[in-house]
Amino acid sequence: MPGGNLKLPAHVLFRKDLSLMLWKPHGVLDEALVNEIVAFIDAAEERASKPFNRFADLSALDMVDLNFKFVFHIELNRRLVFVPHSPVKSAFYVTSPRLLITPSCTRC
Repeated sequence: MPGGNLKLPAHVLFRKDLSLMLWKPHGVLDEALVNEIVAFIDAAEERASKPFNRFADLSALDMVDLNFKFVFHIELNRRLVFVPHSPVKSAFYVTSPRLLITPSCTRC
């Protein structure tokens, strides 16, 4: 695991042999869950001796409850934080077309 003693959040596995973080969230993907995984990734990146790729299996999600403003803020923050790091690959497994749609802006 990156950084040795970093506690993995629920539904996260780390394959050191593959330099790969696997995340399979369940239920509702909301701001709290996104904040938790982003905080973990930030901490793991700081402690890792080498970059690691990410795979998110979104097949166990029932719903996505995120607004555009929040998603934009997270994306912008990740871009700024990631600048000093080496490039990594991210992949998302999605089984429902509903999860591919950009979050609605009902709460922007």
